[in-house]
Amino acid sequence: MPSARQSSIHLFCFSGIDVFLHWSWFVVAIFEINGRTGRYSSIFWNVAEYLCLFIIVLLHEFGHALACRQVGGTANRIVLWPLGGVAFVDPPPRAAATLWAIAAGPLVNVALLPALTLLGFLARSLGWPHAMPDLYALLRAVWFINLGLLLFNLLPIYPLDGGQILRSLLWLVLGRARSLMAATLIGFLGVAGFIALAVYAKSVWFAALAVFMLMNCWGGLRHAQMLIRIAKLPRRPGFACPNCQAEPPVGERWKCANCHQPFDTFATQAVCPYCAAQFPLTRCLECGTARPISDWIAPAAAHAHA
Repeated sequence: MPSARQSSIHLFCFSGIDVFLHWSWFVVAIFEINGRTGRYSSIFWNVAEYLCLFIIVLLHEFGHALACRQVGGTANRIVLWPLGGVAFVDPPPRAAATLWAIAAGPLVNVALLPALTLLGFLARSLGWPHAMPDLYALLRAVWFINLGLLLFNLLPIYPLDGGQILRSLLWLVLGRARSLMAATLIGFLGVAGFIALAVYAKSVWFAALAVFMLMNCWGGLRHAQMLIRIAKLPRRPGFACPNCQAEPPVGERWKCANCHQPFDTFATQAVCPYCAAQFPLTRCLECGTARPISDWIAPAAAHAHA
């Protein structure tokens, strides 16, 4: 997955969300635009078609980001790159919140379908196929681009939106860790299918997508295994993550950034027992939230202490 700051160009900021463009986008744009000559009377229309793809992907990613914020999550970066876009979203660790943050992206494409369809009917009634054939061909291309992106993203292959929607639905039944495990295992089957498709079609793009999915499925599988191991650990009463409300596990599960020794931050009040380094933030091992250890005191424990 591309970094939002490394090898990327900052385009603009909208509603507190920074949009970056990866440098490789330009290389692929030149290749794609030159490879589609002959569809229009001028290369200008090829450029316009690629820019429309850019806009549709950007709207899709903003759907993710704004929906994530709506449910109380964090979303402040979007990166556009040759394989699509990535909205860096961090919804609250709840199935419904995650489902809405993920589903909002494809819903943008769903909303665009009737608008583009009506515009197509209007164009035909106005005689665009004969009067403005290039513009009409562009409109048809944009309609198919939007539909193609919608169908592709709904494939139940992790980490595509369809795979993450499947994971969110399974979360309601199986829980957070096992739903991620199931989604990634199904994703590996999809990866195998894309590898076979890449070989059959001799397509570099399908191969690149297969590698991207494989890396994310492997990372998701490792994360699921970690969550399952953490869920089996004994818990420390009196403390709870201020974000996901999970009680922290007992044991030396945190590592000092100064001396690199593992220690139990809750047993020492966020002070390393080996080098006496004080840590202002303590990270939750389940949802990744980092907050001051004072915020971790469970409400019942805080009331009893008072």
